[in-house]
Amino acid sequence: MTKADIVNEIAKNTGIDKTTVLTTVEAFMDTVKDSLSNEDNVYLRGFGSFVVKKRAQKTARNISKNTTIIIPEHNIPSFKPAKTFTIAVKK
Repeated sequence: MTKADIVNEIAKNTGIDKTTVLTTVEAFMDTVKDSLSNEDNVYLRGFGSFVVKKRAQKTARNISKNTTIIIPEHNIPSFKPAKTFTIAVKK
């Protein structure tokens, strides 16, 4: 399902015009992205949590040049679904 599909589905179910729904969906995604970039987690009860995970520094190998490189510590976004969400998907 794409963002356009989500907008169409919400507009159909609520009767709100698509431009308003699109603006709302994009504002939601921007808010989540901004929160995660500031290392703030987003918790949506009954849906799940968008969390920032910290990856430790590690050593990797460049096989083509036969050298080792150091990958610095960095953050990655992650989503952890709520228990009710996983139960609904399993059915």
